[in-house]
Amino acid sequence: MFYQPRDDSFLLKEQVIKLSKGKRVLDMGTGSGIQAETALNNCAKSVLAADINNECSSILKKKGIKFIQSDLFSDVKGRFDLIIFNPPYLPLDKREDEESSLTTSGGKRGDELILRFLKQSSGHLAREGIILLLLSSLTPQNSIKRLLKKLNMNCKVISEKNIFMEKLEVWKISN
Repeated sequence: MFYQPRDDSFLLKEQVIKLSKGKRVLDMGTGSGIQAETALNNCAKSVLAADINNECSSILKKKGIKFIQSDLFSDVKGRFDLIIFNPPYLPLDKREDEESSLTTSGGKRGDELILRFLKQSSGHLAREGIILLLLSSLTPQNSIKRLLKKLNMNCKVISEKNIFMEKLEVWKISN
């Protein structure tokens, strides 16, 4: 099971269209591959899709997208101009089944996976590179902002959408 595109995916896709042309792109936690495919179709210089779940592999290969199985950056080599991440960002809900939780929960608080990602990303971000990160108003954002400050990274909300009981935001993060 991997994450199927929803409102958050489509909000992020709008920014990928604007920012991927001519870039070396990494789509972290690719799932269905919607962001990687968007970058490829938007004339990205190169596209690599990575996910911990190998189920995505056959779908992405059929679309001509290079895929590697990786726990965040564990098997990723190189630097990228654009790193895209639509992470599991919700706090753990014990009522949700374990398989579904893998695609929605970012940890007990909801930010643990994002914090791990950000700590590892600096070694893979090109000098003028940017990260597009999807977050929810349900994700604890103060810990993320503190880490970004510690890493000397800047963030700016470049897109947002209210849905149901949360607000989705796309953050543009840079050095």
